[in-house]
Amino acid sequence: MRRYLTVDDIGDLSQALKEAAEVKKNPYAWDTLGKNKTIVMIFFNSSLRTRLSTQKAAMNLGMNVIVLDVNNDGWKLETEFGVVMDGDKPEHLREAVPVIGRYCDIIAVRSFASFEDKNADYEERILNQFIEFSGVPVISMESATRHPLQAFADLFTIEEHKTKAKPKVVLTWAPHPRALPQAVPNSFVEWMKEADVELVVTHPEGYELAPEFSNGVTIEYDQKKAFEGADFIYAKNWASYNEYGKILSKDMSWTVDEEKMALTNNAKFMHCLPVRRNMIVTDAVIDSENSIVVEEAANRVVSAQVVIKRMLESLK
Repeated sequence: MRRYLTVDDIGDLSQALKEAAEVKKNPYAWDTLGKNKTIVMIFFNSSLRTRLSTQKAAMNLGMNVIVLDVNNDGWKLETEFGVVMDGDKPEHLREAVPVIGRYCDIIAVRSFASFEDKNADYEERILNQFIEFSGVPVISMESATRHPLQAFADLFTIEEHKTKAKPKVVLTWAPHPRALPQAVPNSFVEWMKEADVELVVTHPEGYELAPEFSNGVTIEYDQKKAFEGADFIYAKNWASYNEYGKILSKDMSWTVDEEKMALTNNAKFMHCLPVRRNMIVTDAVIDSENSIVVEEAANRVVSAQVVIKRMLESLK
């Protein structure tokens, strides 16, 4: 495995889930695989779960870990080509990336959408420079358009908690005070489309995801109707794709509450965290016994470890 960005990069899902279960059962079984190997984790954006879980996963495999917060630990990096670098960015990614590649065996990158240029974001210009110029395998720890480590953990969590072969999984938009990227819902939809689940996406009109993700997906604009009979409810905000980066609604009637959860098949509640309580979801729902957000977050170590393990095995 040389890159990890989309569901296609993980290969057969059933095999990946089986491997995840093995890793979770015995996380230190491969603790010599990463001996004398180094991973550099580069953050253009802040993180809690992604940083800690990916670092823990690499350490479980015996790797050396270097963490670089671009905004605080190094030069500001220019990401565009053809610009006159007479501003506050003294170094270009074109030089920085291959240098970083000489210092490590694997690079993991976290870089959000800027919401300034939809084409630039959806072309994944920052991530693709790491893939093109680093000379080493690259992991996306969330990019402008996808969050594959989260989606893998989400699917594994559903696999652990499902009570029937093909559960109904509902991704619901929820209100938020800020414009958030589409990366998490994009990846969640992409992975669920490949899994053995009944997927329904519910959101207000105007919040349709990019066609490459939403094509073939059941869209329901009536949130309560979408919740009926659901086995899993995954709440997440995202900004508009068609009116790129805009907040079209802060309608609090879309908050996930006990009344809506009562319409489900005793559904488990999921969210990638961090979560705005009593905006995305009420206290009563996220604190209920059906909330599996902490287990979901814990599985981020598992998803990252499977990916890093496969990359290390490919380096042999």
